[in-house]
Amino acid sequence: MFLFLMTFNAIAQDSTTVKSAEVKSTASKKWFEKITIRGYTQVRYNRLLETNPKLKCEQCDRNWGENGGIGFRRIRIIFFGQLHERLYFYIQPDFASSASATGLNFAQIRDAYFDLSLDRKGEYRLRLGQSKVPFGFENMQSSQNRLPLDRNDALNSAVSNERDVAAFFYWAPAKIRERFAYLVSSGLKGSGDYGVFGLGVFTGQTANRPEANNTLHTVARLSYPFQLPGGQIIEPGLQAYTGKVVVTSLGKDVKGINSRFEYDDQRVAGSFVLYPKPFGIQAEYNIGTGPQYNPSTNCVEQKTMKGGYVTASYLIRQNEAFIIPFVRYQYYDGGKKHELDARGYRVEELELGVEWQPFKNFELVTMYTVSDRTFIDSTLPDNRQKGSLLRLQVQFNY
Repeated sequence: MFLFLMTFNAIAQDSTTVKSAEVKSTASKKWFEKITIRGYTQVRYNRLLETNPKLKCEQCDRNWGENGGIGFRRIRIIFFGQLHERLYFYIQPDFASSASATGLNFAQIRDAYFDLSLDRKGEYRLRLGQSKVPFGFENMQSSQNRLPLDRNDALNSAVSNERDVAAFFYWAPAKIRERFAYLVSSGLKGSGDYGVFGLGVFTGQTANRPEANNTLHTVARLSYPFQLPGGQIIEPGLQAYTGKVVVTSLGKDVKGINSRFEYDDQRVAGSFVLYPKPFGIQAEYNIGTGPQYNPSTNCVEQKTMKGGYVTASYLIRQNEAFIIPFVRYQYYDGGKKHELDARGYRVEELELGVEWQPFKNFELVTMYTVSDRTFIDSTLPDNRQKGSLLRLQVQFNY
């Protein structure tokens, strides 16, 4: 009780001494002066030098493969601001979302969350709302910053659209929060500020989908950007989550291990990033268990999964402009719980690309993909597709 009263008194004293000029300035601003707007738009063409139109990836880009081609990949407008020295908000709708395989460009909420700082420096935060689940470096990395056009199958299969309704606790020293911000603003392809340590709960059915059971997933992540002598920065990370997931998209007569189609959903992953100064490496690998379709039994079974990727890049700067050639190899063997029948996958893919940004408002990415993908469900129980294609993306930042 004594410790509680001391802590309460300290918080009370702290709250009464925040009459700094900065706080007064924030308090004196009108509501519309506290809100900032930015965004970006991506336009892609996926059919150049295509050798197999049946080669596609539903979770990657619905315009990839037959009946696809050119289209908006993202149209994001972001509203954010510091409403109070201890309250930050972030809302990001997307106007290029896909409602189905035949419907494109529907408005949909991607992020809608509030950060409540538990101290004046913002080192301890609670994040409430719909936001990215802290699992995997590339999952955290904004599509505005990422080099390859799509996230890797292995870790992105954990959380479709990377987001869910959640409550997270984040901690990072103020100095490291500044470093996280620098790694993004400097063009080094950082992941953003998701704390040195993160812990929280989320529904497990992913963003914009209703909860399908009465249990929550739990996730934890530890990641620290070390600055080496000479200025180079490396960031190792470790993350894991556990929960129960319900497969809600099912074909006719498909069986499950129980009547609810509820499965264990557990993963652990390691990450390593050497930021491109000028040579960079980004690598991640995860293992776990989850639902996966078995064509021999026409059943969604509980199976192990594994996979990861490695990306190498080289940053060439010239004043405001920069060019980054890159190469990525990825591998995944497992199910995708959010797709039809928890579709089973085996993926081996090599991507070679170049990102060119002559000025900060415009980017062009050219990427050649060589892919071998097996993806099977009750409608396609024997489906292995191999091929290659050249993909282009123009991005406008505003």
